[in-house]
Amino acid sequence: MGAVNGVKPPSERVQRKRGKRIQEILTAAAELFGERGYDAVSLEHVAERLDVTKGSLYYYFSSKDELGTAAIETLGDEWTARLEQLLERIEGTPEVRLRALIHEHVTIAVNDYPAALRLFLMPREWPSAQRERIKELRLRHDSLFRALIEEGLASEEFTVTSVDTVLQCMHAAMSQAPTWCGELPSAARGKAVDEVADTLMALVHIGP
Repeated sequence: MGAVNGVKPPSERVQRKRGKRIQEILTAAAELFGERGYDAVSLEHVAERLDVTKGSLYYYFSSKDELGTAAIETLGDEWTARLEQLLERIEGTPEVRLRALIHEHVTIAVNDYPAALRLFLMPREWPSAQRERIKELRLRHDSLFRALIEEGLASEEFTVTSVDTVLQCMHAAMSQAPTWCGELPSAARGKAVDEVADTLMALVHIGP
């Protein structure tokens, strides 16, 4: 692509570097919002976590609200997209796919976003616009688990007390997985994630 109005577009290397930097900022912000809550975090705190100046953050984000929204969108979309992609690859019974979904979710929570997961657990602490977006992302995420449980019920593979109760218990347990598993050595962590997935599958009684 040529220059526009005499200005050359950034090279692919520059674009990749910018994209990586934005991801680093979003990850740090998500961790801080998850650790301290929205109101307790400022751009100065994000800059300190990254060991950069506050001014450098303004090059990418004009305000804390903009940064918070971007963190929600990026984390929520990426996390749920990874689960959706998993389900596109996995075939088998509802039991096989539900366990794989739980295992992947817990793995992501423990290994990739242990602190940032709390972004989605306390939406009442966020301004209304971001709070509504968190709710939308949670519903999209929840629908993946709900669909598999309902499929298992329809095929009489599962028996549950109620779908909503099972989902509430499942999500509550998965949200605590980083606390339970995060500090373990890598080998033990993998075993712990397996055990969490197996335990949560007990919420849906598997038929003969």
